[in-house]
Parts: sequence; C-alpha cells; structure tokens
Amino acid sequence: MTQANGDGPAEDAARNEDAARDEAARGEAARGEEVVRYQARGKVALITLNRPRYRNAQNSAMTYAIDAAFTRAVNDDEIAVIVLAGAGEHFCAGHDIGTPGRDIDTSFDRQAVIWWDHVGKQGADARYAREMEVYLGMCRRWREIPKPSIAMVHGACIAGGLMLAWVCDLIVAAEDAFFADPVVRMGIPGVEYFAHPWVLGPRLAKEVLFTGERFTAARAYQAGMVNRVVPRADLEAATFALADKIAAMPPFGLALAKRAVNQCEDQMGMRAGMDSVFGLHHVAHAHNAEVGTDSLAGMDARSMKRASS
Repeated sequence: MTQANGDGPAEDAARNEDAARDEAARGEAARGEEVVRYQARGKVALITLNRPRYRNAQNSAMTYAIDAAFTRAVNDDEIAVIVLAGAGEHFCAGHDIGTPGRDIDTSFDRQAVIWWDHVGKQGADARYAREMEVYLGMCRRWREIPKPSIAMVHGACIAGGLMLAWVCDLIVAAEDAFFADPVVRMGIPGVEYFAHPWVLGPRLAKEVLFTGERFTAARAYQAGMVNRVVPRADLEAATFALADKIAAMPPFGLALAKRAVNQCEDQMGMRAGMDSVFGLHHVAHAHNAEVGTDSLAGMDARSMKRASS
C-alpha cells in the first residue's frame, strides 16, 4: 500500500526512532544522568561511557568527563590500572553528529591545548580550534597517562570510538565487537587521531578507509590491533583478570615501559604523521563546506549508518 505522504515503513520507523531518542534525551537531562561513570575496584579504576541510548556517541561533555575521570585515576595512588568501557549494547558509535545532546557550539575550559575558544569563530577557524582540543589534543593527552589503560570493547567501536580504544595501551574485545572508520564517505581521510597505519598496518588501514566496511574482532586480533578476543559473557572477567595481573607490577616500571613504547612509536613517525593528516582532515572539512551544505558533506548519523549497512 502506498503511503499518503510518500513515505514507507522504513521512513516511519526512522521517525519513530528519532522521536524515541528525543524523548530519551529529555529524560536523561531531567534525571541529571552522568555521561561518564567512575568506579574504583581495588587497584583498578573503571571508567564507563554512559550515553547508552545514543550508543555512547561522544559529545564534548563526555570528552571532558572522560578527561576528569582519567585525571582522577592518575591522581589516586591506590589505582594502578584504568579500564575504559561502554554502557549498554555498544562501546562507542563515534562522535556525536546528531543527538539532542550534541554540544558543538558550547564552550568548555580547555585542557589539551593552549588555543582560543572555538565558540563565536567562523569556518575553518572554529572547526580547527575545536577539533585540535576536543579530539586530537585530548587523545594525545590520554595516550600519555602514566598508568596502563585497557579498552574493554563490545558491540560497535566506530570512528571516534576507535580513537578512544586506540589511546588505551591494550584492547580486550568481545567476540561480538566490530570496528570501522567510515568517514571517507564524508570525503574525509579518516578520524582526527589518525593512528591507522601504526595500529593496523598500511595495507589494512587503506582497506578499512577505502571501503568504510566493518571488520571483526577476530580480524583486529590478526592485525595486532586487539590483544585478546573473548566471549561476550567473559569480557569483564577477562579484562579485570588482565588488569589485576598488570596492577601487581611496579608502578614506576609500568610508567617507564609505557613511555618507552610510546616514544618508539613517535620515532616511527606516528606523531608527525598525525600532524600532517590533521591538516588534510581540515582541508576535507573546508572543501565540504565550500562546495556543499556543511563540513560533513550533508551526512548525519542516520545516513552514515544506512550507507554502512
């Protein structure tokens, strides 16, 4: 049967989903729910992304809450290891590009770089200032935390979600975890924290970017991106068993070992490469804004999901 307004069941379902999410966001705000939860479990700090209604999409409020949680863990002498997890069905579906809680035009006290506020600026000036702080700068800051960190990944780990996992020293993934960086669909060469060639190798990095396709936890393990893959039911136990084993090591030795590997990665070109690609990333944003309707080539969370399915 033809719909009177020309829409079909898929469009109706999408509108119903949007309405449900809007209502959920209003309830979330009314309840004052924390976008990040913090819990100390012995020598391990558990930091949990807590926007499950939006697949833990990362807005600026979440970014600064993550930073505060990491700082809390670093400053607590009783904490030896940090675990980063996601509430609900997914680890993180990426940057927030469409939820009611999107806060792209909101000012926060900057922590990662010394630069002016993006709010009130125009064009590339605003985008560059914000993304250098909220995305690239914060990820670099978190990578240098002196305590070992483990990403506990299940479900979706997409685009910006990869950045959150990649800044951690180790990744333990459930068998149902899947990964992707589909932003080439926007005409953008990859997410801001461009670690792809170092964590995936050049060939797989190109395949992941060129196709925008998902890859499994098993494929990530084969590539060396993931340390361990376990059944979903065993994910938390396996992650905390690993964290407890690491926590028994001398803390200063762990900090020096972490710094040693990070320095070697940077000597292999990781930091300089990211600086170069961050410029290309913003060339892409500017091109999209110049020839199209916005810096994301008119794409939003729904259209990105539809294109990837």
